Amino acid sequence: MRKPIKVLGTAILGLLLFASCNNQKTIQEYYVEKQESNDFIAIDLPASIVDVSESASEETKETMKTIKKLNVLAFKLDEENRGEFEKQRAEVKQILKSDEYNELMRMKHEGMNIVINYQGSDEAVDEFILFASDDSKGFALARVLGDKMEPAKIMKMAEDMKNLDADGSALAELGEIFSDIGVE
Repeated sequence: MRKPIKVLGTAILGLLLFASCNNQKTIQEYYVEKQESNDFIAIDLPASIVDVSESASEETKETMKTIKKLNVLAFKLDEENRGEFEKQRAEVKQILKSDEYNELMRMKHEGMNIVINYQGSDEAVDEFILFASDDSKGFALARVLGDKMEPAKIMKMAEDMKNLDADGSALAELGEIFSDIGVE
């Protein structure tokens, strides 16, 4: 009787050790690691920085309440750092290929490749990751953190972005920051 218990205990311990040896870096770990680097610009913003206008739909207002924070990490490309840009972009792409992230959509916009991934289930997303890369400007990695965000509602809200109040607000300032770092 003792031998099967020992074998079972050893097997469980082995599985736990194997599971804990996952060396795959997460986007959060990448962000924390790079935010102090001189090659990157890091911005952390609370969701309250975005004011939803009165004309926004009730669904958009409710969806905004599920968003808690926005982290942005940007790498501005210049003549001296092209090699580092390629290395960092490849690292981000590799992280996003992990089983931890689900791809929501891909698109191109004015020469920029944009990929949106999420973490969580289809019904309750805790993190959206937007990765935008341009071969002449650099890349930006945005983490939208929230509580039980719904992909369909987030996509609907993105369509309703014209109702966000950017007149003189911090959102307009954020647009200027992205413009300054080459992410337009």
